Order: sequence, then structure tokens, then C-alpha cells
Amino acid sequence: MINLDEKYHSYLQSRKRMNIDGVKEKVIGYGYSDDGTTITGHYVTTENYQLYYDREGNFKSKELRNINN
Repeated sequence: MINLDEKYHSYLQSRKRMNIDGVKEKVIGYGYSDDGTTITGHYVTTENYQLYYDREGNFKSKELRNINN
């Protein structure tokens, strides 16, 4: 299991940014994803995107966040 605090906490405490499609994005949160019974991976929330990863940390998909609501 990936230790999310070890991997992403520094993004919350510093000016460090994730590079998404050539744009620097501030990380505002992260957590584990599940299917109701087991952990299936994790997610990272940035200013504009929700990024999804599998249990091994491989990128699966991203969604544009609706930041107006």
C-alpha cells in the first residue's frame, strides 16, 4: 500500500506543485479510493483536477473539477 502522507504531504506544506499537462497545479487534498469493500487506489485533488491512481500508483484517469460550485 502506498503511504500517501509520505508521497503527497510535502505538496500541502510547501510551494511544490504537480505538473499536469505542462501546467503546475497546487495539491489541495488526497485520499484512498474504494469500491465499498476494498481499497482500489488513491486520488489527488488539485486546484483544477481530480487525479485517480490504482493500488500500485499507476495513473488511471483525471477529471476536471467543477470549481464554480
